[in-house]
Amino acid sequence: MTKRTSLRDIPHNTLFRQGDTFVLFGELFGRGYVNGLLDEARKAGMNIIGMTVGRRDENNQLRPLTAEELAEAEANLDGRVINVPLMAGFDLDAPAGEPTPTALLADMTLKNWQEFKLDWQQIERCRETGVARFKASAAQAMAQLDGMIADGTNVYFAHTMAGGIPKVKVFLAIANRVYKGRGERFMSSRELLDSDLGKLILMNFDEVTANTFMHLIDASAGIRARLEKTGGQARYSAYGYHGTEILIGGEYLWQTYSNYTQGYAKMRLESVASAAWEKGVQATVFNCPEIRTNSSDIFVGVELSLFPLLEALKKEGGTAWAQQQWDACQALLEDGIQLDDLLARIAAYNGDATSASFRNFEAWPMDNTPALAEVMIGTSEDITKLHKERKELITDLLSALVLEGTGPLMFNEMSKPAAPVIWLNHDVIARLLNQNHAA
Repeated sequence: MTKRTSLRDIPHNTLFRQGDTFVLFGELFGRGYVNGLLDEARKAGMNIIGMTVGRRDENNQLRPLTAEELAEAEANLDGRVINVPLMAGFDLDAPAGEPTPTALLADMTLKNWQEFKLDWQQIERCRETGVARFKASAAQAMAQLDGMIADGTNVYFAHTMAGGIPKVKVFLAIANRVYKGRGERFMSSRELLDSDLGKLILMNFDEVTANTFMHLIDASAGIRARLEKTGGQARYSAYGYHGTEILIGGEYLWQTYSNYTQGYAKMRLESVASAAWEKGVQATVFNCPEIRTNSSDIFVGVELSLFPLLEALKKEGGTAWAQQQWDACQALLEDGIQLDDLLARIAAYNGDATSASFRNFEAWPMDNTPALAEVMIGTSEDITKLHKERKELITDLLSALVLEGTGPLMFNEMSKPAAPVIWLNHDVIARLLNQNHAA
């Protein structure tokens, strides 16, 4: 992806209406990006249908939800859930009688992980087994879904699958050094990616984050054809990350978090959408801004790009409501600490030569370096200390605002998407938030 298509104007829903169907291709756990889409679908009067990843039994075998688990999942979604296990990835798959990739990693330790070698022929057999399982389950789920969607209506498929790190204890210790370490504790992300463990992780990321989008589009081809033949339409969206434009020195400039290991899979996700687009399928990956989540907290420094959203709120027509967000953020800081001083610290970080050197779109995703770790992790830790409570951070408030903005932008844009890959930057998010909260 060498060209960026950014959403600049606030879109409006011109397609989805009462009686249409919103399909969550992934299971809803707590609150996250997809809640914004769900809110918009409910406003439009759409029927809500979700999927499940299933659960593992005592022998690690994948199973459907029990009646109690299904009821809980449907209450959480406030919709129907198709009870076909759609666990993505192949880390716990293997041909009968053969070890899974996770089992093959059992003897890996902190001392031997860099030299540890995997049997790649065995890994490939496991991958093929996992892919065949997922495709068969997707076909079964779509067969059930087909009978739940009326002719001539529209359907919005929201892909939310991501991740794929095998459950191996040693990885957490490695990740803490790659994503949190500096000084003597620093570890190069390239060392991880060049190891067999890293190569396996990248393979599994591709299967979970990207290839499942392709399987969704393929498995729902019959539904799509039927709806189009009877006057309806199908749309597909997915969540990407490929850096974000934020205010730096008064201009919206693209920047990114490094090292974002999933970046390779996110680019493959973009290629899946582009390939579908060329075949006439309206599939779009939305590259969303950085936020803080339970899963992103391991990436220390990813939250630093959130702070300039405050300045974007004022720049993009902000009035009383925008000032209220500033005031709420100020209230989270220690007595005597001024929000303006914190933002000056962020400006210094973004103006640092090391930080600026990583604003290289063509080279994304770049490996980490000791110098970057020092300035990024150091800035993150320094700013966190300025808060009254470590569990009540400004970045939590700003993350919630980003989530609030991305839902309507994605949902409405999918009425008539402009491209297979679209960036949602701080400018349009701030503009939408100000518009929605205008007195």
